[in-house]
Amino acid sequence: MGIHYYFRSLNDLERIIRCPGKFKFEQHSVAAHSWKVVQYAKTLADIEERNGVAIDWKKLYEITSSHDYGEIFIGDIKTPVKHASPELRLLIQQVEEGMVYQFVEEHIPEAFKDTFHRQLREGKDNTVEGLILEVADKMDQVYEAFAELQRGNSEKEFIVMYRNALTKISSIPLYCVDYFMNDILPDMVNDEVLSPIDIKKITEEALAIGKSRSLKS
Repeated sequence: MGIHYYFRSLNDLERIIRCPGKFKFEQHSVAAHSWKVVQYAKTLADIEERNGVAIDWKKLYEITSSHDYGEIFIGDIKTPVKHASPELRLLIQQVEEGMVYQFVEEHIPEAFKDTFHRQLREGKDNTVEGLILEVADKMDQVYEAFAELQRGNSEKEFIVMYRNALTKISSIPLYCVDYFMNDILPDMVNDEVLSPIDIKKITEEALAIGKSRSLKS
């Protein structure tokens, strides 16, 4: 079917809801998540550039805009299941990558296969662009969970999501992480909207865990 089949498949990302199976005041699709990750990433990359870090912008946009394309085939698996063990997480990733590879091989014209394999690959790695993607992805988890907690959603899943995402972000050695922690996160936590859940306490606990892990490493 050619590239048309790829373009048409993008509609599926609008119908896949993140964090399935849990009560939410606001539902977010994978498509909306991907768009937000791109927005976070470009600002994070600007912060890196301001600190003298060279950014491969083409690579950054490719990996951030397409990082969850594989969920078209497997959906968004519940976080407790996805992260139940490193072995299971690796297996899920392998299945997802295999299905993406098969899709490209079956539907994309030969002249574009190398391009699509590059663009739809797993982009999280130890390059600055890969680390920015990791931070941006986790930032959206922080914002999604924060919005639920702020509205009084006491589902344990969102507390765990918020804490784990903050802990992960704090462990990544980038200038933009320092900026997020020192300039953005305080504004978020001190938001004037009242919440029956002590978000400030949860935030402090998450940052303490991240600091402890950093000292051990």
